[in-house]
Amino acid sequence: MNHPRIISLGEVLWDLFPEGARFGGAPANFACHAANLGAEVTMVSAVGDDQRGQQAIEILKGFKIDTSLMQVDPEQDTGTVEVELDSQGKPRFTIHENTAWDDLAWSPELASKISGADALYFGTLGQRGAKSRITIRRALGVAKAAGVLCILDINLRSPYFSPELIRESIEQADILKLSDDELDSVAQACSISLTSDAASILRDIAKRFELSSVVMTRGAKGALFVSADETVDQPGIPTKVVDTVGAGDSFTAALMTGLLQGKDASRLIQDACETASAVCTQPGAIPGAIPETPETV
Repeated sequence: MNHPRIISLGEVLWDLFPEGARFGGAPANFACHAANLGAEVTMVSAVGDDQRGQQAIEILKGFKIDTSLMQVDPEQDTGTVEVELDSQGKPRFTIHENTAWDDLAWSPELASKISGADALYFGTLGQRGAKSRITIRRALGVAKAAGVLCILDINLRSPYFSPELIRESIEQADILKLSDDELDSVAQACSISLTSDAASILRDIAKRFELSSVVMTRGAKGALFVSADETVDQPGIPTKVVDTVGAGDSFTAALMTGLLQGKDASRLIQDACETASAVCTQPGAIPGAIPETPETV
């Protein structure tokens, strides 16, 4: 499958760094990276009827991403997030509420697009708003019925998650991706003991929810992949880190596109780590791909 067809479902927003605004949101970052890696991507989200919303759609189009299902909400603003980086380049987020991506609406066109896809990407933060949560859950139901692969990228942003949300989201997935920072919260939500090693915990999660695989990123320490019959412990790639914003999203994009292209697990995880490592060497979630535009947004 040279050009897998992927739908990315969830938030599109702007990360407001001290030095200016940058296009972002995990599903949007994922979509851009997946498109760069050769996938045919459709982005499904909502933006405001404002300059930030217009520019977000133009950026997605610049990556040759299908924006036909992007919604423009005249009542809500395009989402924004205040971002602060610590001394290791790790971000701290303040996510503004009552924004367009919280009100993503269902449409028959979305159902049709899902039925023709190879995979659907979704996260937990995109389900913050009740309306968007209902739309995403309905989309997952259509995907399941059509045999479309569903990958969940856990993105726990306090206070916008609960044990119930974690469990219900995993129940809808075929593949789970999380970070080591999220492992404790996910295991506790799933009533899985933390006394075992990480690989055993991931296998327990996979078995309980009948997942084909679970992948955990570990920052500089690489990533861990488990399935019913295979474990891959990929060491980290030596990297001079500028910031880590978007690294996990690029990892997931490489993971999904590589999987759909038929790569074996070892190659898949190594390529995903190398992709994420390259993102960490430059500022922004999609380094070098879009201009920094604080003066226009």
